[in-house]
Amino acid sequence: MSYPDLLGLEKLDAVDSWEERYESSLMGVFGTPQELLVAGRGCWVTDSRGNELLDMLGGIAVNALGHNHPALTGALAEQLKTLGHISNLFTSVPQMRLAELLLNAADAPEGSSVFFANSGSEANEAALKAVLRHRKDTGKYRILALEGGFHGRTAGALSLTHKPAFREPFGPLIEGIDFLPPDDLSALETALDEDVAGIFLEPIQGEAGVRPLSAEYLLRARQLASQHGALLVLDEVQTGIGRTGDWFRHQGVSRELAESGADGVVRPDLMTLAKGLGSGVPIGALVAFGQQASGLLGAGQHGSTFGGNPLAALAGQVTLETIASEGLLENAQRVGARLAAGLGELEAIAEVRQYGLHVGVDLDPAAFAAEAPAKELVGIAREQQQLIINATGEHTLRLAPPLILSEQEADLFLTRIGAAVRHLQEA
Repeated sequence: MSYPDLLGLEKLDAVDSWEERYESSLMGVFGTPQELLVAGRGCWVTDSRGNELLDMLGGIAVNALGHNHPALTGALAEQLKTLGHISNLFTSVPQMRLAELLLNAADAPEGSSVFFANSGSEANEAALKAVLRHRKDTGKYRILALEGGFHGRTAGALSLTHKPAFREPFGPLIEGIDFLPPDDLSALETALDEDVAGIFLEPIQGEAGVRPLSAEYLLRARQLASQHGALLVLDEVQTGIGRTGDWFRHQGVSRELAESGADGVVRPDLMTLAKGLGSGVPIGALVAFGQQASGLLGAGQHGSTFGGNPLAALAGQVTLETIASEGLLENAQRVGARLAAGLGELEAIAEVRQYGLHVGVDLDPAAFAAEAPAKELVGIAREQQQLIINATGEHTLRLAPPLILSEQEADLFLTRIGAAVRHLQEA
């Protein structure tokens, strides 16, 4: 038997039966995928039928530089020729360079440090272990998180994730975690006391439909955490690395507070990152602000075999350098505003929440006969208008396109999504 026969490689071109092949070989935790994609360039992907689709989801806020960006592919190819993986028994220049870039972008104080993981869930696991260490050292027992929050599906991160459908099959999870209603100042002020070791917040709840916490709420959380010796953990897995038009959402919040004349800034003790960090190459990070937070996890108390290896770290380095050199923070702000303005002109849209290229869109239930129009619109947009979008609920869409999205592509999207909406209204 030949080498290709042994691996079954002769079957790989038979894309017509991909659904059957998928269901017979992959675990069904994602259900059957919407489509088989075979190529990508810029903000566009090609499916197995040859359709060119405008990717307005970006791998769920991951592909910051789009698909097949020459700066990324060229650098990774060269890195593979030299050093691909070395474990964390050793270090590499890309690992140190990326850590330095992140600390600089975060304006982190002296003594700050970075731990590299492989994903957002793993970054949140590391943050949770740091909080658990603080809990053990101080005797503070409770940990706070928010209803509607999503921090991952690993056991620890799942303990911080509120949605019952995710939690109930696996309980009991980590004890001592209390969930608060989001953006409820009164509930926050009642709950965050001397017995709290840490509070986990997403500045914008992406899975809940791109729903932000107010600047006032985030600032009060910072103040109360400092007052009571709790750790403020900001999960910027989805909002970090330029998604909202700032390197990190808490920086935008601090700027808004300053513009309003408020006294104080929102700086976390711990911040978790992933998604856009590697622009498609798996990598996550925990950033500890200051010497005290950096010292929570000592040698041997946490680790990762793959985390921050030269290949992934270089992907992160190139991502940050390209965002800066190509002006993609400004692009996210400008093109995102154009998207929001255009979406707001559609009659069937009830509300648009836009932060850079992180956009939530609520459909007007009264404008549709369908019970779950957002989910139906995802299919219509893909099949009839060659758009990739995402629904986070029955009436809510989420857009998180690559940060390189042009104004022309935004206009094309608006034309096509308008046609898809009208089609669903008339169905």
